[in-house]
Amino acid sequence: MKAKYAMGLDYGTNSCRSVIVNLDSGEELASHVFCYPSGEMGVLTDRHDPNLARQHPADYLAGLEEIIKRAIGKAREADAAFSPEMIVGVGVDTTGSTPLPVDREAQALALSREFKDNLDACAWLWKDHTSHAEAAEITAKARATRPQYMAVCGGTYSSEWFWAKIWHCLRMAPEVYKAAHSFVELCDWIPAVLTGCRDPLRLRRSVCAAGHKAMFSREWGGLPDEEFLDSLDPALSELRGRLYGEAYTSDAAVGTVCAEWAERTGLSAGTVVAVGALDAHMGAVGAGCSEGVLVKILGTSACDLMVAGNGSRISAIPGVCGIVDGSVLPGYYGIEAGQAAVGDLFLWFVNNFAPQSLGTTNDEKFAALNARAALLRPGESGLLALDWNNGNRCLLEDPRLSGMLLGQTLRTTAAEVYRALVEATAFGAKMITGRVIEHGVKVRQVTACGGLASKSPLLMQIYADVLGVPLEVSSSDQTCALGSAMFGAAAAGHFPDMASAQSKLCREGGKVYIPDPAGAAVYSELFGLYRQLHDGFGLQGSAGGMGNVMKALIAIRERERQAG
Repeated sequence: MKAKYAMGLDYGTNSCRSVIVNLDSGEELASHVFCYPSGEMGVLTDRHDPNLARQHPADYLAGLEEIIKRAIGKAREADAAFSPEMIVGVGVDTTGSTPLPVDREAQALALSREFKDNLDACAWLWKDHTSHAEAAEITAKARATRPQYMAVCGGTYSSEWFWAKIWHCLRMAPEVYKAAHSFVELCDWIPAVLTGCRDPLRLRRSVCAAGHKAMFSREWGGLPDEEFLDSLDPALSELRGRLYGEAYTSDAAVGTVCAEWAERTGLSAGTVVAVGALDAHMGAVGAGCSEGVLVKILGTSACDLMVAGNGSRISAIPGVCGIVDGSVLPGYYGIEAGQAAVGDLFLWFVNNFAPQSLGTTNDEKFAALNARAALLRPGESGLLALDWNNGNRCLLEDPRLSGMLLGQTLRTTAAEVYRALVEATAFGAKMITGRVIEHGVKVRQVTACGGLASKSPLLMQIYADVLGVPLEVSSSDQTCALGSAMFGAAAAGHFPDMASAQSKLCREGGKVYIPDPAGAAVYSELFGLYRQLHDGFGLQGSAGGMGNVMKALIAIRERERQAG
């Protein structure tokens, strides 16, 4: 019998990648990465507005063609018996919420001549926070009139999410909003492109993105009701009819690869394409997510994923990003939380503050910082940081918070600051795990995956010491793409369910970090101080009276930049 394969496509913040997986052995036969060429590391920004982050959909299409075509070529080099006909299914994961305004034929507006240079017609990347005012208004209105909407998304609607971004587009770029027939999440758009879907009203939408980012739930009939949307803006209630009424788990098929994209990529026409999902959720599946296992996806940001059987009584968990039936695994509630900057935080420090004496490239600087920081004992630097350089996603759910470093002296070194930033992200992670445990979700093990997990033993040991539980690093470097491939295979009928796919394809034997009792004891002390800073600067009306400081600084910054 010929071997069978599945392909996973993973669209991240700075690049997209593919992986071809043998469905019998679990071997990852071939992979390819494409770095987005536009903007700064693929992100389009505006120096007048640090909250803006967009991407050009042309980068997505160029990447789609290259990562598929090149992976197929590499697979042929690795195994002469391989042919594209052996790929039974394709799965897709992307960042989110990353909506695109599209025309009546599901083409992104930014691909048209009229809007090719218009940032508002591009994809609104997950870390775009320009819609913070709209998010606050949605939160206030829902708390007052639709508390059930807020209960399943942690109590606060985020500026990273779908409706806030669409509303901000309506207000600030009415010409784009008027030209858009609909708005489509990136994880829904890529499968639509591959299958040749030309109608945004017919393409199958992901319950993962719909539930976590657009307040979709079958409990109240799908998307937020027209009356609620009308109370925000009548244009939003009118748009509702041009979005979708159903959403699907990723073991369902969107369709099959169309003739155009078969020719462009080398895939066989008729290959099944699965419903897309968000990258972290697919990564959790690829890392072996199950009840009691928290999967931490560590990349530019961090996402924490857990599941609980959908027959269980999971109450609302304040501060998490959502509880959605089927968003991670069919038959389970997917529970999502996370931090808005992890890898991005470290990269910011290296780009701006790491001295040239540490190396000429970022890789050299990271290696030197890790080596020097590893020589420090927990607490030795006297530093404590807040990890909010891109706002706080959980538990405060506030994009208008900022980072902080406390305790520096004239003798403070770059390695000490770097270690303090790593520790801050670990303390932020502990805030999240503590909250979900308080609300009845069991966490017996943490599994970490993503580039940071495999590259930085220092970071992993600090996380194990701070969290106080064993931390296992996933043995696959491509868990998001691997999870996507699993769903592609399931949608094609190769596996009867996702448990079978996980048992066959999830690898075991990754490195395990055990908490060091001495380090854990010091970090317990430091975490108490971190929590004081967290509440003092993050909560309005806190005992220390510091909750206004960061937002006041941001307001002054925005005023002066606009004046300039």
